[in-house]
Amino acid sequence: MFKFPKAGLFAAVTLAALSVGAAHAADGAALYTAKTCVACHGADAKTPILPAYPKIAGQNETYLLQQLQDIKSGARSNAMSAVMKAVMTSVSDEEMAALATYVAGLK
Repeated sequence: MFKFPKAGLFAAVTLAALSVGAAHAADGAALYTAKTCVACHGADAKTPILPAYPKIAGQNETYLLQQLQDIKSGARSNAMSAVMKAVMTSVSDEEMAALATYVAGLK
């Protein structure tokens, strides 16, 4: 009978945990709420809390991703993006991609 070495078991459990984390990170709908996008852009991404905030539902995915990247890097910096800049510090590149895909798919 084959015995799984403890180090191998640890590696397998760690890999499984990372896979679960990546699967969660790729869930754009969950991220949209968890990363507080819903607070300003609305639950449907087209009813923002202020008229100056954009309606982002159905926007082009590539455009959305670029905007998120630009806000995070500081390349896009204006009064409207200042609030998002603080939020973006906790959003990974993978999460930005998942968010862009999710929002682009909304009607």
